[in-house]
Amino acid sequence: MAMQFYTSPEQIMRDRSEYARKNISRGRNTVVLSYAGGVLFVAENISTTLHKISELYDRIGFAAVGRYNEFENLRTAGVRMADTRGYAYDRRDVKARPLAQAYAQTLGAIFTEQTKPFEVEICVAGVGSSPDDDELYRLTYDGSINDEPGYLVMGGQADKLTSVLKEGHNFDLDLTGAFRLALKALSSIGGENGKDRTVGAELLEVAVLDREREGRVFRRILGPALDALMPESSGDAETPDTGGSGQHSDEPSKPDAEGGEKEQP
Repeated sequence: MAMQFYTSPEQIMRDRSEYARKNISRGRNTVVLSYAGGVLFVAENISTTLHKISELYDRIGFAAVGRYNEFENLRTAGVRMADTRGYAYDRRDVKARPLAQAYAQTLGAIFTEQTKPFEVEICVAGVGSSPDDDELYRLTYDGSINDEPGYLVMGGQADKLTSVLKEGHNFDLDLTGAFRLALKALSSIGGENGKDRTVGAELLEVAVLDREREGRVFRRILGPALDALMPESSGDAETPDTGGSGQHSDEPSKPDAEGGEKEQP
């Protein structure tokens, strides 16, 4: 009779954590920070169709790193939950914290009950009437949830990027200042011999939750508006509405060409 090998629950949890952390660290970074005019999302993403940043509801945004098909499923579930709550009660009753708590329960259940954990980190951000009212929640693969004070980083080498944000972050920053701080953090890793590198606009996915707008406040920053924010440009940033407020973020995304493989490294 074959002997059954015994593995302790502690070892199983450690193996799952190591597996998830290792694969998440391969993903390109995403930075989220609160500034005077709202909440800014900046992600490295070479794809123009597979978004890492999206709208969840009127004043709530979503960002993620890791395996695309997994965080896309989470995003879709979050949109449905927000829509249901807004329809049953009132759109003003839909807040970022209940959505983050629901995500934490889902990720925690998957981590403990299934063989393979989700290889994702996600952010649920809600914009308030002032920077003090903004909500930034960072959720990890095991269902842990952290209320971040003003900024957060997801993906590989997050500690180094966080130190750059910590030195430069200020709630009084305007959009240009906030974007350039995020770009400085993203550029601080990946260069030869540990030096900074250049991150062009073609590698970035950028969006904001605009505090001054009414109703749906999510909008993407693309094309000339994004070029105007880059350091080599001398113009101030003007960020026209490029789709977020006119289209619901729950529009169907194009399927991953490789059937749900990891995001582009």
